[in-house]
Amino acid sequence: MAKTIKTKLILQIPAGQANPAPPVGTALGQHGLNIQEFCTRFNEATKDKMGDIIPVEVTVYIDRTFDLKFKEPPISYLLKKAAGIEKGAADPLREKMSKVSRDQLKEIALRKMKDLNTDNLESAIKMIEGTARSMGIEVE
Repeated sequence: MAKTIKTKLILQIPAGQANPAPPVGTALGQHGLNIQEFCTRFNEATKDKMGDIIPVEVTVYIDRTFDLKFKEPPISYLLKKAAGIEKGAADPLREKMSKVSRDQLKEIALRKMKDLNTDNLESAIKMIEGTARSMGIEVE
């Protein structure tokens, strides 16, 4: 018999740095989960990606057990890293923060492919290019 799902949560936590403090403790505590077990499992699974922000989908079951599904870092995070900037432009139409190459977009698209709603590489690159434009990052 399959377990009954109570809820699903999506958290974005720096790889290998989950701890019981908010926001992790607050989000998981209200569903009665063992926060220390979550932190241990998350940190163990993400220790090779230190420095990246890792989205994790937590499926919480009625019996207070949970499953973790890891995703790739957000596109905006990967673009900021590729462009070497701290944050996007406040006004992307007037302000250009940095530049990224088509090759960098392709690299990000290949990495994010399994999280996107397309199997077409060109479509994935266009999605990422749109995000870059909205952040004030030029594509060359």
